[in-house]
Amino acid sequence: MALKALLFLFTCFIVVTSRVSSKDEELATKAVIVEAPVPSQAPAKVPAVKAPTHAPPAAPTYAPPPKETAPVPPVKPPAPAPPSPLPVRSKKDCIPLCDQRCQLHSRKRLCTRACMTCCDRCKCVPPGTFGNREKCGKCYTDMTTHGNKYKCP
Repeated sequence: MALKALLFLFTCFIVVTSRVSSKDEELATKAVIVEAPVPSQAPAKVPAVKAPTHAPPAAPTYAPPPKETAPVPPVKPPAPAPPSPLPVRSKKDCIPLCDQRCQLHSRKRLCTRACMTCCDRCKCVPPGTFGNREKCGKCYTDMTTHGNKYKCP
């Protein structure tokens, strides 16, 4: 592999030097021809022409663009705190709360069954349809299924 690279470099060197030497020969032959011009007439005197003078550049006439002030974002009032968890006294109190909690779930019966179990054991149902599990405390957040997934919705 190194031999091929070396051969390639040597070939490139020879091509470049041969072109340079042929250019030198052409220039030498042209120089011989150009060196002996035949004067035909005496050069006429050319009147001196003054070089034109340029006016200095004028000051810019444009005005810089006005500085834009960033619009002040409107101040939003603080978000209302999620309602506190609803206390449960009996299993009958869990039914409407779990129906409300599971109303948007894709598997409502499964969600409601798990919610009823958690409500019965922990005596609490978190507010809203999703999240807020920490509102019901450690009992609700730590309950898991046999597959170590959270049981309570």
